[in-house]
Amino acid sequence: MKRHNVDIQRSSGAGFTLIELLVVIAIVGILTAIAVATYQDQIVKSRRAAAASCLQQGAQFMERYYTTNLSYVNATPPTCDAEVAAHYAAPSFVGTPAAKTYSMQIVPTGAQATRDTLCGTLTINQQGVRGEGGTATSADQCW
Repeated sequence: MKRHNVDIQRSSGAGFTLIELLVVIAIVGILTAIAVATYQDQIVKSRRAAAASCLQQGAQFMERYYTTNLSYVNATPPTCDAEVAAHYAAPSFVGTPAAKTYSMQIVPTGAQATRDTLCGTLTINQQGVRGEGGTATSADQCW
């Protein structure tokens, strides 16, 4: 019997080493972590913009109410659509509306409340002055 000695030669470009594979996995993990964080920030901003829009619509409703009744007394706060209602409490008055003044707010709930520490609660009054209850340096960042 003859034995055949077969030399298997490995070429240098035949595949990946374990180290190369681990480096690629680490890079993909880092990029994924950055992408997820950025995505979540954009979701928070999008929901905040929808809440701000709802609050501005509420202010317009209040102005129509005042035009009809010459007072804000007995006005009821408007409601928002389901998308906003899923992440914010319904708009409510801060205190009780007076004859010529009111202040309305919309408060984040659930995950929106924990993730949106920059703006938090959004407010608007009869003069159109907008505010926020978070750590933002100006209301312009939130509206």
